Order: sequence, then C-alpha cells, then structure tokens
Amino acid sequence: MTDLLKRIAIDPKVMTGKPVIKGTRLTVEHILRELAGGMTTADLLDAHPRLTPEDIRAAYAYAAARLAEEQILVDME
Repeated sequence: MTDLLKRIAIDPKVMTGKPVIKGTRLTVEHILRELAGGMTTADLLDAHPRLTPEDIRAAYAYAAARLAEEQILVDME
C-alpha cells in the first residue's frame, strides 16, 4: 500500500492542497465521488486518459489510510 500512496500528492498550490494524483489536478475526492456515483473504473479511465488503474487504487488506499486514523468517540451511557 505504501507504493500506492506515493502516487498521491498534497501541495497547497494545487487544488488548494487537496490530495491529488501526482502530476494531475484530479483529486482523490473527485475520483471517489465519481465511482460512488456509479461510474465504473473503465468509465473513469476513459474520461481521464492520464489516469491509470493504479491511480484509482491509490485513491482507495489513501481514503482507507485516512479513515484508519479517524477516531470515533462512543458515548457508553
């Protein structure tokens, strides 16, 4: 998964610092929203010719890594 995460860049000068696929202006958020909206991987690759299947996997890996860091507080009352 570490190799996949190397495909993600965060730069305040690109897309206001949102995580993007390196060398593009495609945000992880955009990729995940398109897939959640019903686009297939093939649709996404057709719509963005510079995108690769590994880039899409990197978006999933990045999201999973961020969620793994999230803390959920449960009220036990």
